[in-house]
Amino acid sequence: MKTPFLTLILSSLTVTIMLSSCGPKGTDPAKEAREAAISILKEAVQSSTPMYAHQDDLVYGHSWNVEDPEGDPIERSDVKAVSGHYPFIVGFDLGGIELRDSKNLDSVSFVLMRRAAVKHTERGGLVTFSWHPRNPLTGGDAWDVSSDKVVQSILEGGENHAKFMDWLSAAADFLDSLRDSEGNPIPIIFRPWHEHVGSWFWWGGKLCTPEQYIALYRLTHDYMVHDRGLGNIVWVYSPNSQISKEQYMSRYPGDEYVDALGTDHYAPSGVVGAAPADKKEDAIEFARKNFTEIMDRDLGMINGLCQERGKILVLSETGFEGLGDHAWWTEVLLPLVKKYPMSYVLTWRNAHDKPTHYYAPFPGEPSAPDFVKFSSDPAIKMLP
Repeated sequence: MKTPFLTLILSSLTVTIMLSSCGPKGTDPAKEAREAAISILKEAVQSSTPMYAHQDDLVYGHSWNVEDPEGDPIERSDVKAVSGHYPFIVGFDLGGIELRDSKNLDSVSFVLMRRAAVKHTERGGLVTFSWHPRNPLTGGDAWDVSSDKVVQSILEGGENHAKFMDWLSAAADFLDSLRDSEGNPIPIIFRPWHEHVGSWFWWGGKLCTPEQYIALYRLTHDYMVHDRGLGNIVWVYSPNSQISKEQYMSRYPGDEYVDALGTDHYAPSGVVGAAPADKKEDAIEFARKNFTEIMDRDLGMINGLCQERGKILVLSETGFEGLGDHAWWTEVLLPLVKKYPMSYVLTWRNAHDKPTHYYAPFPGEPSAPDFVKFSSDPAIKMLP
C-alpha cells in the first residue's frame, strides 16, 4: 500500500510527515501531525514570517454564505478574492458541538466545518479552533456570567460534572473526525477557555478561582489527549489583553499542558466610527496609538515568557472592526508583527449577516489595496 504523506510548506521549509497507520512499527500519525504543525509554527517564529489567519474564512464572507454544506467546493474566500491567496491558517469555533447541534453558534454547519478544515489542511494550511460552549449550569450562552458556581459545578465532584464530560466527549468526537482522505488525523491548533482573566465568559476571572480554572484546562487537556488519544492537538493559552505578567500567569495550567502563548486584543474601532468627519483623522491617530501601545506592552511581556519557557508566540485574536482605518494593515499591524517573533496573527470573521462586522477586506472594500501590500510583504506568510 502506498504510504500517504501530508506536506506542509512554510517559506523555504518543507515538513513532510508519514501519516499512515500502516507505516513502520511505532509510527503515531496523530503525534506526527502535531509535531509537523509545531515545526511550522516554530519556523515562522525563527524566520520572522508569521502566518496570516482569518476566522471562518472558507464558510462565509461579507456578502456570501455557503448554502450547501455537503456539496460546496469550498473555494470561496474574501481574503483570496482580494489577495489571490488563502490565509495560511483558518479559524473555526466549536460552540454548539457540546449540545450536538448541527450548526455552531454562528450558524456554521459542523458538516461544512469538517469538510473545510480537512480541505484547507490538504491544501497545505493549518486550522485553529476556539470553543464558546453554553453555560452548563444556567443553560445560557458562553457570555452568561450570572453565576460564579459554573466551573465549580463541572469539575470532579460537582453536580454538572457528568454533563460536562459528555460535552467534552461531543467536542472530542468532532475533533477526532477531522481526518484526511486516508483516514489520518489532521493537525489541530486548539485554544480553549480563552480571555479568562476578564469576566465576560462563565470561566472568567471573577467567576472561578485560579485553581478551578487550572483544573478546568487540565481536565480538558487530559481528557482529549489521554482518554481520547487526540495527540494531534497543539494547545494554546490565550488570556485577554491589558493585564500584568502576574495576572497572565495566575491561571497558567503548566508547561506540560501548553505549546503556545498568546493574547486577544482588538483596535478601538468604535472611536473612529463615532468621530465626525472633521475629526476622523484625529480618531484614527488615537486608535493607532492606543492599539500599538497596548500591543507593545502585552506582546513584549508574552514574548519574554515564551523565551523563558520555550513556548510559541501567537496573536490569537485581533482586528479593526469595519476597517475604518484604511491603512491599518501596513501602518499598524505589519510593524507589530515584524517587531515580535510570532507564529501567526488571526483577525476575526467577516459576518455575512452583519454588514459592519468584518475584520478582513473583500473586493471593493477601501482597505483592500493596503491588505494586498500587507499580504505581499515578505514578512507575512499566506497559503501559496
